Amino acid sequence: MVALVPQENTVAALVARTGRHLQRYSKGRRQVVGCIPYRYKASKQTPLKDDAQELEVLVISSQKGKGMLFPKGGWEQDESKEGAASRETLEEAGVRGLIGCELGKWSFKSKSHDSDYEGYMFPLLVQEQLDFWPEKNLRQRIWMNVEEAREVCQHWWMKEALDRLVYRLTQQQKHQGPLLESRKENLMART
Repeated sequence: MVALVPQENTVAALVARTGRHLQRYSKGRRQVVGCIPYRYKASKQTPLKDDAQELEVLVISSQKGKGMLFPKGGWEQDESKEGAASRETLEEAGVRGLIGCELGKWSFKSKSHDSDYEGYMFPLLVQEQLDFWPEKNLRQRIWMNVEEAREVCQHWWMKEALDRLVYRLTQQQKHQGPLLESRKENLMART
């Protein structure tokens, strides 16, 4: 008997890439990439604005279960940085979306492997959250507000990336705010 499984909300290959034979290194440092998945949740906390939205980020448990972090992993030779970051986010957190401009590059030492790394982080505006993904049985994923995520994130460099994301999004809202208000006023004047 054959059962048909719908493709929607699943990953075609439920297998994460493994091994380090294609890993990139720079000056002896393993290069890793990751994303800070984010979304906006409607908020009723601010009574002055009807359309106020709260920024939420998605954190995942580490494979060893020793804390929370943002999805990240090795950047392989057959991938772009953005492609690798997107793949790692899909494999570890089960989300897809629009990847933004790089938030930065960090150098850090792995405590568990006693080796040096270069880490690159990107923002990812989540458009799809899958029910099944390659590391579903290995990790938990939790949506949190920025303050909660900053508190539980185990890596200092990921916290810095989160701060950069918040700053970038805040600056965008400041610049787009007057433009959006002007568009709303024009639409209201036409009706």
